[in-house]
Amino acid sequence: MLEKILPDKIHRVLAEKVNFKAVNEIRLRAEKPIAVNINGRMFFLCESGVTSNIKNALFASKIMIEDVIFRASECSIYSVNEQIKKGFIVTDEGVRIGIGGNLVEENGHIKTMTNFCSCNIRVPHIVKNCSLSAYPFLVGQDGPENTLVISPPGCGKTTFLRDFVFQLSERGLAYNVLLLDERGELDCGINSFFTDKIAFSSKKDGFENGIRALAPDIIVTDELGQENDIDAVRYASFCGVKVFASTHADSIESFSRKPLFAQLLKEKVFKRFVLLSKRNGPGTFEGVYNENLSRVYLSGKRDA
Repeated sequence: MLEKILPDKIHRVLAEKVNFKAVNEIRLRAEKPIAVNINGRMFFLCESGVTSNIKNALFASKIMIEDVIFRASECSIYSVNEQIKKGFIVTDEGVRIGIGGNLVEENGHIKTMTNFCSCNIRVPHIVKNCSLSAYPFLVGQDGPENTLVISPPGCGKTTFLRDFVFQLSERGLAYNVLLLDERGELDCGINSFFTDKIAFSSKKDGFENGIRALAPDIIVTDELGQENDIDAVRYASFCGVKVFASTHADSIESFSRKPLFAQLLKEKVFKRFVLLSKRNGPGTFEGVYNENLSRVYLSGKRDA
């Protein structure tokens, strides 16, 4: 998956000396040690694998970072400029590469990014059955409930959503599922016969066009973070389409204080909330909450 974009030496160390299945992120910063996130812990990459000793670390160069971005763009930076303006590139395999550099603005609008100086390579994973603990609370006799997956960054929200779509298909539930893959990383290895996809679209356009053209029963999307995203969710709800989505927060309490979601909470649009954390590594399942933000399931224990 990463052999196309990483320098041969770096990929060889990761492939031969590191447990690739446990790697969440690879961070390259110009003239600084290469950092690797493994099961939520940060290490430095070295010739023998990973280390906590900076003296043994392999260092990234500006040229190395530029080469990674060039390879990820399939040798055409211009072709992915719309993504670069948003601060990332997504490869065909669903690998998202966050990019640091100088934003170039013109008339108040971002034109491009130059002088690349860092990149964060997020390694997508398929974790079969990671949504099973929550699943019975998200899909009842009357079908799925509008659900929001909540966690800090890098805690497995996208992985959870992928597996949920897989579980629907595994049970032969012939719901028409629309993946609204705004960043091109949600549809990574999802194997379902009842899934359509709209990629690299805003949620507003994707929801409206998808409902009109593809008639989904469920829309699955990632990272609600703007007012237009909330409007799209409300639109889908009014149309009778169920929504499974995610957002950033480190607890139910902090989520409940986010002004962006005040109206959705007041209207009780989402009936279920799934909380994930890094407590025991990325993707730690903390519990399920109802539309009143009351806990109905806690990590293996059903609440009365």
